[in-house]
Amino acid sequence: MRRIKGSLWRTLWLFVWLTAAWLLTVGSCFAQTEPEEPEEIPVFLNVQRVGATEIQALIRAERVWLPVAELFNFLKIRYEVSKNRDSVSGTFIKPTSAYVIDQVHHQIIYEDQRYELKAEDLIRTNTGLYLQSDYFGKVFGLNCLFSFRNLSVVLSTQLELPVLREIRQEQMRANLNKLSGIFKADTVIGRNYPLFYFGTADYAALTSAGNKGTPQDARVSLGLGGMLAGGETNVVLNYHNNAGFSGRQQYYLWRYVDNNMRYAKQVMAGKIQGQSISSIYAPVIGVQVTNAPTTYRRSFGTYTLSNHTEPNWMVELYVNGVLINYVKADAAGFYTFNVPLVYGNTMIKLRFYGPYGEERSTEQNINIPFNFLPKNEFEYTASSGILEDETRAKFARLSTNYGLTRNITVGAGLEYLSSISSGTKIPFVNTSIRLLPNLLFSGEYDHDVRSKALLSYNLPSGLQIEINNTWYKKGQTAINNTFVEDRKAMFSFPFRGRSFSAYTRLTIEQILLSNTRYTLANWMLSGVIGNMSASATTYSIFMKEADPYVYTNYSFSLRAFKNLLITQQLQYEYVQKQVIGIKTELEKRVFKRGYLNLSYEQNFLSDISNVEVGLRYDFSFAQTRVSVRRSNDLIRTLQGISGSLIHDGKSGFTNFNNYTSVGKGAVLLIPYLDLNGNNRRDRGEPKAQGLKVRINGGRIQQSVKDTTIRITDLEAYTNYAIELDGSGFDRLAWKFPKKNYSVVIDPNFVKNIEVPISVFGEVSGRVILKKGTKEEGQGNVLINFYNEQAKLIGYTTSEVDGYFSYLGLLPGKYLVKMDSLQLKKMDLIGETPAIPVVIVRSTDGDLVNGLSLVTRPALVEEEKTEEPAMPPVVQAVPEEQPVVIPAMGPLTVQAAHFKFQMARTSQRILLKYYKNVVIVPTKWVYYNIQIKGIKDVEEAKKVIKMIKTIGFPDAYLLKD
Repeated sequence: MRRIKGSLWRTLWLFVWLTAAWLLTVGSCFAQTEPEEPEEIPVFLNVQRVGATEIQALIRAERVWLPVAELFNFLKIRYEVSKNRDSVSGTFIKPTSAYVIDQVHHQIIYEDQRYELKAEDLIRTNTGLYLQSDYFGKVFGLNCLFSFRNLSVVLSTQLELPVLREIRQEQMRANLNKLSGIFKADTVIGRNYPLFYFGTADYAALTSAGNKGTPQDARVSLGLGGMLAGGETNVVLNYHNNAGFSGRQQYYLWRYVDNNMRYAKQVMAGKIQGQSISSIYAPVIGVQVTNAPTTYRRSFGTYTLSNHTEPNWMVELYVNGVLINYVKADAAGFYTFNVPLVYGNTMIKLRFYGPYGEERSTEQNINIPFNFLPKNEFEYTASSGILEDETRAKFARLSTNYGLTRNITVGAGLEYLSSISSGTKIPFVNTSIRLLPNLLFSGEYDHDVRSKALLSYNLPSGLQIEINNTWYKKGQTAINNTFVEDRKAMFSFPFRGRSFSAYTRLTIEQILLSNTRYTLANWMLSGVIGNMSASATTYSIFMKEADPYVYTNYSFSLRAFKNLLITQQLQYEYVQKQVIGIKTELEKRVFKRGYLNLSYEQNFLSDISNVEVGLRYDFSFAQTRVSVRRSNDLIRTLQGISGSLIHDGKSGFTNFNNYTSVGKGAVLLIPYLDLNGNNRRDRGEPKAQGLKVRINGGRIQQSVKDTTIRITDLEAYTNYAIELDGSGFDRLAWKFPKKNYSVVIDPNFVKNIEVPISVFGEVSGRVILKKGTKEEGQGNVLINFYNEQAKLIGYTTSEVDGYFSYLGLLPGKYLVKMDSLQLKKMDLIGETPAIPVVIVRSTDGDLVNGLSLVTRPALVEEEKTEEPAMPPVVQAVPEEQPVVIPAMGPLTVQAAHFKFQMARTSQRILLKYYKNVVIVPTKWVYYNIQIKGIKDVEEAKKVIKMIKTIGFPDAYLLKD
């Protein structure tokens, strides 16, 4: 029994020990897993379609907290920091959308809605408030995607941010200035014409299948872009399983552009595009030559262009590759532009962006009826080819235009099409006349085909009136219609208020045939108020001896709950007094890069109902989509993927992305340290980390691995302004010899630009005033720096205590000398002659310190000698140069020895306790933080004891 009890006690004792050990282990584990304090680290912030910058952020366990004030300042959002730095308040985009981010009460109040926060979601530091990145998306719609691996944050939003609006306006102003020749750059990078180069590729695949024996459908597209014999070469291959591989569906074009040539600036071969009088529905395989440049030239008027796209999409207008304007489509997808009229032919390109960043692009060769040229300028376009259809008809066209005066341009030409039965040759003449500053006339006569005239009048209020009339020759077959006359009138007017905007347009068209006529009328009214937009478009058809047909499309859209877009459409027919159909669509952003949409459509006339659910997801390398659609009892699924790549064999750069790349260009900036200052990269000169850039367009990507900066999605043949920013360098000695670049973009080409960064040396020392046996620092003395050719390179001025420092000397030999003329005016004499110094090559920048320049007071009876005069110049103190405060006593305490940024932080901390805290440069990159003006040793000991308790354990007494 005792054995059993003893065994039981031993078992219990062992159990207690094991339990205690387990609890200690678990406690230790929990102690180890306690969350660490977030670490303050600079991250790369990339705001889509805005640009990139570097900001300080807090990072812990792959989560990021962003500085509220710094982020809102970058986005141009109004904000105000409280006195205690525990809250940030302001208005978000609209003056009525007030917000408060409150750290004391752990909450965010936005538009009278309260968001509760945990204590760790909003962190206050000495530099400000940091908010956990997810809340920027939940509260403000600023969706942040953090990459711990790259230390980068990608911010995307569907909102019209103030910074985005400002950038677009600045870009449009810059583009308009560029058209007038107002463009400044210190470095110009021109075109490249390689013999052979492969640079871009686009791909897309779409498959669908359904039930009840419906055929399967598969479409594949592959586009290849490069340069051949100096010309842009684009090939697009298309395949459809139900149609096979048809040559008519393929596209290929070679285009050579040189705007410096006089007689032929553009030459194209392949499937060409251009204007034609005849109705041509097939591609033309041939050659086209013109002396019209690709640049967009000065405008002098506007022409209204309007069309439809998806509801609420953003539409950008490019004229000859230059961004001119942008608008947002209304709830029905209607948009309108005032297109600037330019000299010569105009290529219009429209780029569409969805509410959540989706992108698609289309090019339209729109025939603007006005074609003006400068006085005495001649322009021509000649085309010849064969139609790619069963007729294989031959086509040729020559059009010429001449600027008779500044306000009158005349033109003539000849068009030939072998398949026209009523006459294969069509001579034509045309003219464009500016009758008044806002009154334009255009006329054209096409022999035996038609005559047309157009009159357009624009008022400063925005009212536009346009009258267009076309008369057709009876029996003509060049144009595929049987019209006798086509009459058209259009009136449009915008309305603008403080909280709303609206636009209305009325179009009336009457078409006369040989035995009848009918009239078409279209009235559209569209408006936007806050997050709501609505439109109503009425269509009418009136025919002889028939009842009119009148119906209206009503559309309404509302953005609710930040990421939910609701669109409602209804079609109503007035004669029968019935609703024809309705459609409801919901779209919401999910998974940060995904877009979920649900739609329901009912057509009451055809008794067809459609329900569709779709999901789109944008990877960095591709756009994907999947959807299921039910139409009555038929069900069909669809899957699709698209993307592109950019490749540069010279640098080895390859980039997969989710937008189109064929026909566009890219720039690869390669920053390097120009150690010898010859602006040429030599062997052994390393790459440089920390370069930042600003550019008026494109997408910026920064590679941490190889320090390069890639700028993609750039329009070909366009001049872009690139501004270099060195604020990200961790060396003050790294500077740009030239920082403003003008770059002409080559199509399908990655332009490698090596950016030299000069490494400057620094010279520092002290000017000493001798008064007998006493020595003290002398301020306001001008120190000059001369090179080996005795040329003045730079200058600086000594501080109040005599210390001086000059950063800006390339490797080489120099002389340091006090300015004798200034010394004379100060009644001083320099005892120290010119001191030779040598700046050696170094990646950190060489530092020559400890120079001592001695002066003494001039005696009245002494004979004063004069040296060549040099006007005194006061040097502007660089923004981040250490400012040395004069010593107030014989003793100094050395507090710490850090790099510059940490030295600045330490100085700010110590200035809370002591007045005379200075930063003194020593060996390059490192700086001494010193407390000067200490009376005696006892006070110095008290200072050292105190600052050791606040984080300066290595402090010691330094005797002057």
